[in-house]
Formats: sequence, C-alpha cells, structure tokens
Amino acid sequence: MAKLIYTEGELMREHEYARPHTVGGRRMHGGFLADGSYQPPRALVREVALEAWTERLLERGGDLLDADASLLDGERVPTIEQSRVLLRNGLGSWFWNTLTITGKIEARGRLLADAQFPDLQPFIVDDISTMAVGHLNGGLLRAHGIDEGGETGSGIGAHDEMWFVARDLAFGVDAYADVEPQENIARPEVGSRFMPEVSPAVEGLLSLLMNLLVIEFRAEIGFASAQALLRTDELFGDRRQQAEEAAEIIGRIRTDEEIHVRSLRLYLGELASVTFKTLDGSTISGSELIERFWNGLVRWATVEQPPLIAAQQRAAVDRLIDTHADADRVRREFDEAALAGAGRPR
Repeated sequence: MAKLIYTEGELMREHEYARPHTVGGRRMHGGFLADGSYQPPRALVREVALEAWTERLLERGGDLLDADASLLDGERVPTIEQSRVLLRNGLGSWFWNTLTITGKIEARGRLLADAQFPDLQPFIVDDISTMAVGHLNGGLLRAHGIDEGGETGSGIGAHDEMWFVARDLAFGVDAYADVEPQENIARPEVGSRFMPEVSPAVEGLLSLLMNLLVIEFRAEIGFASAQALLRTDELFGDRRQQAEEAAEIIGRIRTDEEIHVRSLRLYLGELASVTFKTLDGSTISGSELIERFWNGLVRWATVEQPPLIAAQQRAAVDRLIDTHADADRVRREFDEAALAGAGRPR
C-alpha cells in the first residue's frame, strides 16, 4: 500500500540537481536534472505524495475538483494583440508594469509559509491523517508559500525574483519606474458568511483554498500571454535573445505552478468527500459546502468581475496612449487589434 503519511521534512525535500538554476549569475530555486530538464523545487517527495493521495481519493469514490484555467476564458484588456500594439509604439511601460506587479503579487504568496492555519481534524468526522488536507500545516502550504515568495535569508530566488529577472532581461534594468499593484476589485459580499453551519475558521480556510485556485487559473492565462509577447519576433529589438530567455524563465514558473493547481484541486476534492461537524452538533457534507461557495466564486470571477476589470484596464491604457505623440493613430490600432487574436494562448 502506498505511503499516505509524511513529515514536513519529507515534503520539503529537493531533487539532487545535476545543475543549479542560475540566471545572470543569480541563483533561483529548482534546478536541472541530468537530461537537462527543469525540475521544480521541493518536489522529490511532494509529487509522490500528491499522487498517492490522489489515488486514495479516487479509490474512495471521490475526485479532484473539476476545474481548469479554461474556466476564466473571456474578456481581457488588453489582449495579446493589443499589448503588441503598445510595445510596437514604444509604450513598453504597460508590459513592464505587468511583469513587476506579477512579481510583487507572487511575493505576497509567502504568507502561506508564514501563517498558521487551523487544524481541520477537530471539525471533520472522517480521519484526515492519511489525506493531503491532513498535511496542510505539515509542509504543504509552507512549500507552496516558499515557491512563491522564497525562503527568507536563503539567497535563492523564488517566483517573485524570477519575474523581476525576466522583466530585466527583456527591458534592461530600471527601464521604467517601479510600480505597486492596485487593490483588487473585491466581491460585494466580501465579509459575508457563506458557510454559517461551520466554524468561521473552517470557512476561512476553505474560502482561501478556493480563492487560491481561481488566482492560479488567472495567473496561468496571464503567464501564457506574457510568454507569447516575449516570443514575438519583431519585439524587443536588440534584446531579442534576452526576451527569449525571459520567456523560458516564465515557462519554469508555469511548471512550478502545475504542482500548486494539482494540490489545490486535490485538497478541495478531499474536502468535498468528507463530512463536517456543524456548530449545532449536527453534520453537513463537504460537497455541499464546497459547491455552494465555489459556484458563487466562479460566477463572480467569470461573469461579474471581468467587465469591471476590463473597464479599469481600458481607462489605464487610454491614459497611457494619451502620452504618445500620435495618440489617435495608436488608439485606432489598439482598437482594431481587439478583433484579432483575442483568445488566450495554450
């Protein structure tokens, strides 16, 4: 029988790399195996454990949460073609800002390594010690957080640093001014209870996991778009080779993120398969709790929020275009580009 209980030390173990992952003389996490393939960090045991927990979930009649990044297909401003228009016309600050903001948002993910989350076992009827959700505070969320924001004092760059390095390769260091992320457009119901039957601590953790999965899906689409821009032959002039390398770095980030998506779908699949204790001494199925919150979150992320973000982004793009000497022409090209290649890259 496959092993189902792991220590934090095991879940944090690395492969023995044949070559470290270095970019421009800076050490990044992960490394390269003997065959030259990139290997994500802290995956030697973590990947094996995820496979074992997934097999056990399927044996019990459960499954991973049925969702992928295609869930968020839809309106995006700017599209890839519109971003190319901005870059061709010397308005590269938009893409520079995108790469900078992405790196800073990734850095925030370190909170998963620093925070102590509630132990779910007291709130669940089933024994979760042999499940992934029984290991959330036993290395899984810590590994996820360090993947995003790095291990403090290690001198090894994580996703945040990888984005900054990719940006500097494509544009050069300090090509544009620094920028901070805007506040997200929050759901109107933020702060409301969607699972009043269970402890607020339980609802908070389940909400976090589902929101993280949506964030990962949104990121996947953005990361693919960034690679497509960096690999556009006529862009980045004499930094063409560096832009290609930047696209490779983002590809490695995407490889790392596959573990995060797989993990989150597994956690939510496990939680949907168990029975929760309610505050009134009764019980409720995890599937009812998960489906209730997930369906509302998906509607917000796919129907209600996208037009709000698109309007916000369009206003910001218009302000940028207004700084161009031939703003009317650039705006026409930008609007015409909306009709071409609006879909996301695969």
